[in-house]
Amino acid sequence: MSSQQPYRGLSRAYRPQIFSDVCDQNSIITTLKNALRLGKTAQAYLFCGTRGTGKTTLARLLAKALNCQQPTQEIEPCNKCLSCQEITQGKNLDVLEIDGASHRGIDDIRGLQESLVYAPSSYRYKVFIIDEAHMLTKEAFNALLKVLEEPPSHIKFLLATTEPHKIPLTIISRCQRFDLQRISLSSIQKKLSAILQDLTLTGNEEALYRLAEISDGSLRVAESLLDQVLCFLEEPLTSEGVERALALCPQEDFFCLDQAFQTYDLPFAFRWAHTLFSSGKDLTYFLDRLLDHYRNILAVHMQVSLEDLPPSLREKYQHAASIYTEEQAFYLLDYLISQHAQIQKISSKRIALEALFLHIIKSRHRICASDLVQRLLTLQPTPSLKQESLQRESPMPAASLQETTIPSTKTPSVHYDTLLRFASVELEGSVKRHTN
Repeated sequence: MSSQQPYRGLSRAYRPQIFSDVCDQNSIITTLKNALRLGKTAQAYLFCGTRGTGKTTLARLLAKALNCQQPTQEIEPCNKCLSCQEITQGKNLDVLEIDGASHRGIDDIRGLQESLVYAPSSYRYKVFIIDEAHMLTKEAFNALLKVLEEPPSHIKFLLATTEPHKIPLTIISRCQRFDLQRISLSSIQKKLSAILQDLTLTGNEEALYRLAEISDGSLRVAESLLDQVLCFLEEPLTSEGVERALALCPQEDFFCLDQAFQTYDLPFAFRWAHTLFSSGKDLTYFLDRLLDHYRNILAVHMQVSLEDLPPSLREKYQHAASIYTEEQAFYLLDYLISQHAQIQKISSKRIALEALFLHIIKSRHRICASDLVQRLLTLQPTPSLKQESLQRESPMPAASLQETTIPSTKTPSVHYDTLLRFASVELEGSVKRHTN
């Protein structure tokens, strides 16, 4: 039998062991450290946030700091004393971690209540960490109310949840609540880069960006994806390798769509839809990335910084933005948002993709009604147009109207409804011409 240690996933092996290692939760960490330094820790804390943002990690670090025998000057757990080591290994009898999904009934909470009367076995506090606390039943929450309000002085409750709206307000009011923010793209890339460096591996910036982008603000997801990619690839880590390993749509394909839009290449819609459909890509994820693509193009038009993107991608988006007008980019982004939910209801996904791409490419010749009105306003007035406008606005009889003289001006004074009617006719004619 091999004596080699069992493999630990990257998300477990690189879990933060001190507060300063936690990403993007500086205000929460400052509050917790000050409470520890001043001896003002609350009887119960509630950590809320999306997956992989550090809720359970912060609860464990707080439990470790509460019982640490030799805390550092920065109010960090030392990770050297027996208490810290036992909590890290999950063997500390005074720190009990409860899964709210599997211990959600009133009997489980009653068992917890019975254990409160006992003092900590070895250390200062007995800490109960309830993960996924929103899964507790209504009866279990009711049984927990009194305990949270007036627990024994040696008891601390740390609750973590991804769905705080499911927790009764009576429970929330008895806790200090902290809402964790999503981890930024730059922080995730920085952490993944540090992991690769520790593993003596290399990876380019664009590959790390792709992993951070699809993790949706979850560091744990990003680390798990990196673990998966490293099992597929030989180094160095590249964006193409990440796309192959995770069956992602290549980033370059989105820029190919921009070229098809520029050259009005309608057959491209059928070719790309066939490729996506036959490769079995996740349609929801693909539409999310397509939305991101046009969001970035619109951001370039509005001079919004794309600092989270690698330099190579920023250059490509600068070029892509030159293909679209700001009005076109905004229209396509709005169109994709409206289609995001609708396309899921269509049974034939291939046809839905073809229609989506065709609409994007054909929108190159789409003319806005506001543009047509502006063009009409710059034209010299014609007698028929002036006469029609006056007939609508003037109560005088037609005979008197014919004798009325209209001052000549550079910009015609035409009723706006009339212009809109002419604009709609012109727009309809434009659509027919390009359809034929």
